[in-house]
Amino acid sequence: MENNKIPQKQHNNQLHGVKLVDIIERLVEKHGWEKMGEMLPIRCFTHDPSVKSSLKFLRKTPWARDKVEKIYMESIK
Repeated sequence: MENNKIPQKQHNNQLHGVKLVDIIERLVEKHGWEKMGEMLPIRCFTHDPSVKSSLKFLRKTPWARDKVEKIYMESIK
């Protein structure tokens, strides 16, 4: 018999329900690509930056995504 797991509520997770694309767009709107590249010097922000290339890289690179999410969390305080 399969055990159905009930999703736990994310009471303390302020990122719950926030899409990565929304995070990137908000940060770029607030800081711009150049500043993003200074804050986190990765190629998707420094060399021909775009939302699409950033999404592709960040979805495959957990350490970079964590840093972007941290920058986002600091920007909404």
